[in-house]
Amino acid sequence: MIRLPGPDGGVREYSPRTEPLVLTTAGALTSRTVFSAAHVVADPHADTSPDSPAAVDWDATLAFRRHLWSQGLGVAEAMDTAQRGMGLDWSGAAELIRRSAAEARSVGGLIACGVGTDQLTGPAGLAEVRKAYEEQLALVEETGSQAILMASRALAAAASGPEDYLDLYGHLLRQASEPVILHWLGPMFDPALEGYWGSADLDAATETFLDVIKAHPDKVDGIKVSLLDARREVELRRRLPEGVRCYTGDDFHYPELIAGDEQGFSHALLGIFDPLAPLAADAVRTLDTGDVEGFRATLDPTVALSRHLFQTPTRFYKTGVVLLAWLAGHQDHFTMVGGLQSARSLPHMARAYELADGLGLFPDPALAEARMRSLLTVYGVPR
Repeated sequence: MIRLPGPDGGVREYSPRTEPLVLTTAGALTSRTVFSAAHVVADPHADTSPDSPAAVDWDATLAFRRHLWSQGLGVAEAMDTAQRGMGLDWSGAAELIRRSAAEARSVGGLIACGVGTDQLTGPAGLAEVRKAYEEQLALVEETGSQAILMASRALAAAASGPEDYLDLYGHLLRQASEPVILHWLGPMFDPALEGYWGSADLDAATETFLDVIKAHPDKVDGIKVSLLDARREVELRRRLPEGVRCYTGDDFHYPELIAGDEQGFSHALLGIFDPLAPLAADAVRTLDTGDVEGFRATLDPTVALSRHLFQTPTRFYKTGVVLLAWLAGHQDHFTMVGGLQSARSLPHMARAYELADGLGLFPDPALAEARMRSLLTVYGVPR
């Protein structure tokens, strides 16, 4: 029995699992392309401050990517889950991309890497935004990785309307040597992206987004939609040109979107699949057999945990992701770049532990319980 603090200030008793969940499926995923956005592991012994460049534990960071590949998932590298713009600067992201791409080649893992403009640290014009995108795109392509064109804070600030997005993305797509994934990240993940695609009206923004894709369908492998709006994603998915895929980034509705309907389905590129990797892979292998009900039976129960981790302010979901990686034994500490381990309350983290334990996500439940007890002790929770 472990005593967990609740949001009301009280403490409740919880009886953790004693045995891990045993999954029986194995092999490659065939019916869906599935990427997990992956977190970075901080170096807990580095003498840093929240304003310092990130100090990364490269061995543990790459080991976690090998874990994701071993489950059959692809790795979406240097995305917002890796704390791009929230502790990890461009220099650190560039090194992460180089190292992860080399690791992917060595193990035959699927990888796609984020291309943004975060080397710009102050106000920038459209020419500077274009140059920054070009620099990052060149680096990703040099590593042999697929590029994910991420939403840019600098572009959101510099653009005066939809035409600026059409022009800049058109230039980048013509320049890309291979088809890319376009990423639409909503303001719930990053408030600085409000009004992306030239309008705060999502219907108008959708039209601009589709215009970009329709002008260059041969250069767009797919789109990652992170708006937490299942209806809008389905409507957008149905309007994509033939051959352009939709990768759901909806951490609230992913089971239904991946399962799909009579008119299509979404592939996946999700931050929640960082902690859910074994269960997510098992569910998709079930779906590969045509068993939609079995897929939903496995994945639907995980939504409560995902909604908890991604509750507002959504951008701090990374704290719960790293907490669960520590509890699961994928790293030896609960420290994050930029000190972001402090971004969620103890009751929030206690509930994340409870939900994850209930799902059987911890390979060693006793280790997870011991680590959770140590965290509670640090916070002064009585045994």
